[in-house]
Amino acid sequence: MKDLKYLKLLSKSFPTISDAATEIINLEAILNLPKGTEHFLTDIHGEHEAFQHVIKNASGVIKKKVEDIFGHTLREWEKKELCTLIYYPEQKLKIIKAREHDIDDWYKMILVRLLKVCENVSSKYTRSKVRKALPKEFSYIIQELMHESLNEPNKHGYVEAIISTIVSTGRSENFIVAISKLIQRMTIDSLHIIGDVYDRGPGAHIIMDILCDYHNVDIQWGNHDLVWMGAAAGSEACMANVIRMSLRYTNLATLEDGYGINLMPLASFALEMYGEDPCAVFKPKMSEDEVVKQKQIRMISQMHKAISVIQFKLEGQLIERNPEMDMDDRRQLHLIDYEKGAINLNGKVYQLKDKSFPTIDPQNPYELTEDERELVDKLIHSFTHSEKLRKHMRCIYANGSLYLVRNSNLLYHGSVPLNEDGSFKSVKIQGAEYSGKRLFDKIDQIVRQAYFEEKKTKEKRFGQDFIWYLWCGPSSPPFDKDRMATFERYFIADKETHKENKGHYYHLKDNREICEKILEEFGIRDEHSHIINGHIPVKTTKGESPIKAEGKLLVIDGGYSKAYQPETGIAGFTLIYNSHGLQLVQHQPFVSTQQAIENGEDIISETTVLEFSNRRKLVRDTDIGKELMQQIDDLTKLLDAYRSGYLKEDDN
Repeated sequence: MKDLKYLKLLSKSFPTISDAATEIINLEAILNLPKGTEHFLTDIHGEHEAFQHVIKNASGVIKKKVEDIFGHTLREWEKKELCTLIYYPEQKLKIIKAREHDIDDWYKMILVRLLKVCENVSSKYTRSKVRKALPKEFSYIIQELMHESLNEPNKHGYVEAIISTIVSTGRSENFIVAISKLIQRMTIDSLHIIGDVYDRGPGAHIIMDILCDYHNVDIQWGNHDLVWMGAAAGSEACMANVIRMSLRYTNLATLEDGYGINLMPLASFALEMYGEDPCAVFKPKMSEDEVVKQKQIRMISQMHKAISVIQFKLEGQLIERNPEMDMDDRRQLHLIDYEKGAINLNGKVYQLKDKSFPTIDPQNPYELTEDERELVDKLIHSFTHSEKLRKHMRCIYANGSLYLVRNSNLLYHGSVPLNEDGSFKSVKIQGAEYSGKRLFDKIDQIVRQAYFEEKKTKEKRFGQDFIWYLWCGPSSPPFDKDRMATFERYFIADKETHKENKGHYYHLKDNREICEKILEEFGIRDEHSHIINGHIPVKTTKGESPIKAEGKLLVIDGGYSKAYQPETGIAGFTLIYNSHGLQLVQHQPFVSTQQAIENGEDIISETTVLEFSNRRKLVRDTDIGKELMQQIDDLTKLLDAYRSGYLKEDDN
């Protein structure tokens, strides 16, 4: 008999005909349940309050569930309050307790409502799956209440007694918190983050805390994530970029409060080198509601200039030792005439907006001074020895990858590098050529080696350098522009020099045939398949649609970051893929968590149905379904082996 060795191993888990048959029955039942709901988000960029709210309200799904369940039986303010309670149970309870005269009566009423919502959102899952998600202290009680009806005459007193006892024993608040969080959890079965958790907004570390504890999440690395991953891996160039971006957007909370990165050495160095320099070019970008004292602005500007000059030096060194990257045009310091304060780019001379470079030796412009070298060493030590950062990086590696194929959808941040004719662009890495899926797989391996290789090998150093390339390199899938014109934006007034030309993917992506070619390259041939990505904000104000290539490509960067919202006109998208089909949810700007709690201010969201199927998608139609069907096939073979005498049962 074929596979007898494997079947013997399988028999240890299912030692009898009864055990194997029971498991087959169980798996067949699971295959016929509706598929779990997937949520896709991208380009969060540190906007933790908006992100938290979208996760808590499940992109508006919970609000819709409450409306479907209670309809006209509750007043609008009651439904609104119920939703807010589910989103922020601890905070909302404090407000309600101060308001209600008979709090015990309110507890009894609200528990019944919460149980109805909980029963609804968990109805598509097996009891086993729901049971595993239950908080331990209330597991038995919630199971009993969810599976017994208040309308059942024989059980009415039983259910009522449980609820009354919860209240009388003083466990109401804890129970409400527990069941509210269970509702949140059961509404989103799996969460896909398609890149760029980091930069711009103040709370990337808070978002990562949520993601690291989330029940089912995957992350497709964006270039803003990769530059942080490079810094944590020990790349000096990546580290300089991370600090520069944080200073540029006055976002020091993630660095200092989140990860304990000590910026005092940088502040001291900047004060010494640029104490008399106004550093006007390096004045940070701030939102209208941000209040920063002039003294702080000047200090940040000086630190911003100091780390920028260091960055240009480190990048110049990196490019020189990696000629294969073909990025020599990104080395500008040797092109500056330091006496005249001008630079010659492509045969044209430009006056520099800032002409003071006290740390640059014109004869050797890319060499760090002794003080700069000492500073870089201190900063890189802070990054590589931050416990919190280490925890988050291990999470982003464990749950992340450059791309993901899931349920006939291809997820990636940015692009698949293409030639002008639509063929896959070949990229040279360590002497070998890679393109398409092979390129993505190779990059994934290099990125992991850069972080996990413990010895200071050539491979590790190359990996660190290559992560920087992924941040801003011309053939980098998560970036894919001919250059990142950072130097030009700082020092040259002529905006023509600031231009960054996108790769061919960005004008070819609207072509259905191109998208189908990319899908096939990654092994996807399903007619209902899609590419889902972000990176480039969709400018809805200009009439741009997130739906491209006749529906084969969905670009869901709607502008979570406040910096992009004037361009996009909205504040993010969520793509929802449930058993009925695909929905695109368009979010308006989030006011604040406080407003949401106190006034029930929810994010205004508009839902567009992209695809709807009369036949609900079941678990058997998913990737998990394929795995379960394989298990059923194996168990069926085990049954045959028992019944044909090749294996004997072990009922001891």
